[in-house]
Amino acid sequence: MPDHTPDRMPDHLLHAVAAQGTLMAVAASTRGVVEEARRRHDTWPTATAALGRALTGVLLLGALLKEERQRVMLELAGDGPLGLVVAEATATGEVRGYVQNPHTDLPRTPQGKLAVGEAVGKGTLWVVRDLGLREPYRSSVPLVSGEIAKDLAYYLARSEQTPSLVALGVSLESDGSVHNAGGLLLQALPGARDEELAGIEERARGMAAVTTQLDQGHGPEEMLHTLLGPLEFQVIAERPVYFRCGCSRERLAGALQSLGEQALKQIITEDGQAELVCRFCGEKYRFDRAELSELLHGLAGG
Repeated sequence: MPDHTPDRMPDHLLHAVAAQGTLMAVAASTRGVVEEARRRHDTWPTATAALGRALTGVLLLGALLKEERQRVMLELAGDGPLGLVVAEATATGEVRGYVQNPHTDLPRTPQGKLAVGEAVGKGTLWVVRDLGLREPYRSSVPLVSGEIAKDLAYYLARSEQTPSLVALGVSLESDGSVHNAGGLLLQALPGARDEELAGIEERARGMAAVTTQLDQGHGPEEMLHTLLGPLEFQVIAERPVYFRCGCSRERLAGALQSLGEQALKQIITEDGQAELVCRFCGEKYRFDRAELSELLHGLAGG
């Protein structure tokens, strides 16, 4: 749902390099994306924050993909009340996702923060990269906090041997809608100098939260300036980001046909119709008796 409030910056992402290409950074503002997901899935506050962080985090990873048709997916499989949290992004800034139990809202922490770590719980973070090869590449690490940003940083350091800083944030209005959302990812590549990394670590410790920076009117470029300090950076890509799902009526019809003739006959006989809901975006697709009969006829080769 587009946001027309004058003081809101449009959702977008910056991908930059610094220090002669030894530092890679991505920053994004994602309020509209997260609000669209909240609206579609009717998420309650803690679920909204968890899903928003996952959507933002996967967009940051998606910016590092090399080809437009490539995709990356995050799956947080924890034992907390949220259940599975899934987010998928393309290299072009499209993102979609869902949380298994959207009506999850826990009491805030003693610090007044949304209890995302408790809601996610202990378990496994899976990262699935579809690079256009025969099979997607899957890798995983244990969830170290459930807060998602720390888990992503741990994944990048352990599974991809790339020391990384990840910051993600989602703040909410009193009615549960999204006030602000965004994120920041910095990676140290081979050749990065220790003194430059030490300066970044010091600035990161004193840096305001992502949502605080966004509230102050600081977009992705300003967030990069704050983190990198005196280091000059070059923007190599800038693009809008938006919630978009690739589901379609044709795909859902194919899913119905995949059930087989017997199951389709049973649906026609017992219900006379079918309603399928895309898990990623919440879109509903209804098929009446005539449409189901046509799908069955197609299976029979008629």
